[in-house]
Order: sequence, then C-alpha cells, then structure tokens
Amino acid sequence: QVQLVESGGGLVQAGGSLRLSCAASGNLFSIIAMGWYRQAPGKQRELVAAVNSGGRINYADNVKGRFTISRDNAKNTVSLQMNSLKPEDTAVYYCNAVQAYGQGSLNYWGQGTQVTVSS
Repeated sequence: QVQLVESGGGLVQAGGSLRLSCAASGNLFSIIAMGWYRQAPGKQRELVAAVNSGGRINYADNVKGRFTISRDNAKNTVSLQMNSLKPEDTAVYYCNAVQAYGQGSLNYWGQGTQVTVSS
C-alpha cells in the first residue's frame, strides 16, 4: 500500500501562483511514476503533469509553460509549481502514484486538495 498526502491548495487570484506538494509513504517499492491530476465540477479527472522513474515529464497542453512538476526521490515527494493561474485551473487536484505490480500496475490517489482561482 502507498499513502499519499497532499498540501498547498487554496484560493488565489488570476495570475497568481500556488505550490502543491505530495508526500508518499508506505511500500514505495517499484513506483514507476508520480504526478498530478485534477477534476473540475462536472468534468472528468484529467492529467496535469507526471514524471516517471526515468525522469521523463509529461504535461497537459493547457498547463505547459505555466506549471512545473518536480520529484524528490530521496524525500519521496512530488511537487507542482503553478504560475500564471487562470480561473479554468480551478479544480480539486489529486496526487497520483503508479506502482508496478505483476504484469500490470496499481494506481494510488491522495485525498485531493482544492485550488480555486478567482477572476
């Protein structure tokens, strides 16, 4: 089992910045990727950014150039620096970890942290 605890959400005006952090604990063997997803009201959960064990980073097109994901393997944390925030970034943000398991993988999720961007 992997436990993920997020922090850093809140309310910010458009154009502002927030930093989200996620601390992972438990059985962290074979974690192959960590990242952030978000879900706005009435919408499906979507990928924001993710980094795999090889350091490859993937961003959603609508956050490229504004958001930066970073992972600290020594501290088992992943962070998301969000700059130039827009009202459409408003959502619950979830930390995600993917663990290799047999022929497949397991997904773990944090409890979510609310990010609200006012116009």
